[in-house]
Amino acid sequence: LYSKLRPYLNKVICPTEPGIATTELIPLRPRKDLLDRRYLTYYLRSNHFLGFANVAVAGVKMPRIIMTKFWKHRIPLPPLFEQHRIVEILDQADALRKKRAEADAKASRILPALFYGMFGDPATNPKGWEQKSFDDTFDDCTAKFPKLQRNAYHQAGKFPVVDQGKELIAGYTDDKSLVTAVDQSVIVFGDHTRIVKFVDFPFVAGADGSRVFMAKKGFLPAFLACQLELQPIPNLGYSRHMREVRRLHFIAPPLELQESFTQHYIDTCQLLRSQASCCSRIDAIFRNLLYRAFTSDLTAKWREAHMKELLQEMERQAKALGIKEP
Repeated sequence: LYSKLRPYLNKVICPTEPGIATTELIPLRPRKDLLDRRYLTYYLRSNHFLGFANVAVAGVKMPRIIMTKFWKHRIPLPPLFEQHRIVEILDQADALRKKRAEADAKASRILPALFYGMFGDPATNPKGWEQKSFDDTFDDCTAKFPKLQRNAYHQAGKFPVVDQGKELIAGYTDDKSLVTAVDQSVIVFGDHTRIVKFVDFPFVAGADGSRVFMAKKGFLPAFLACQLELQPIPNLGYSRHMREVRRLHFIAPPLELQESFTQHYIDTCQLLRSQASCCSRIDAIFRNLLYRAFTSDLTAKWREAHMKELLQEMERQAKALGIKEP
């Protein structure tokens, strides 16, 4: 099932049971003697097809793929036995990605659980801590941080760029003049995305919508970062959320408790960053394989030359995730 609405979202479903699909989904029934349906699924998810689909659309607010162009699109079609082998390799790499995502999801629940255990829900304050307003808790120092627009990000550089996106580091730059020196860790808040990041290294603030906060006296940055992330900030879509943040009240437990939490927080953040690096390697393996699968590179000849090295890396990643067989 391929979604013709907003192709850039790359929505492809390979169902295993009967069901009912909306008219936005294109049902495809591959000929079993010519095309492996899993091979087709991976192809529709690949950058090869995505590049075609993103330009073969009509409409602005609700872009949909043009069906006449969709049906005329030609796909690489190796022999069926070769398709099966390609799918086996991609399935192995994809299974690693899913295990990595499951491990990351479990790890991401550690800090909220620790916070709730020590301090309770900051929204309801069941332990009766003193509460303070946003202005008495945070110093909004966003104006001190020059913004680097997204089109100026680089894939590598001397200084990391932190913005309101999902990833901690969104890119890099070599422009030292954009780095603001501060004497403590800061909190980056996504005015549009509501994403909260604890930043304890020199960085460049990226794009519009990134707000930078410092902790006021009586608070520690790591404690506030976790508390802000757990606050019930209403979802206003892509509108700005600062007006909602300024209405919140924040609990103010003793500094010694905040210090105890901070140590656990920093240790856990280091673990999560290490896992993120592992996740990047797994994603790189999958993207590399997915690219080669549809450029005639993932052939028997290529596998003979590279598969041993590839399988060794996949085995290392599998062991790190506690999987017996990759």
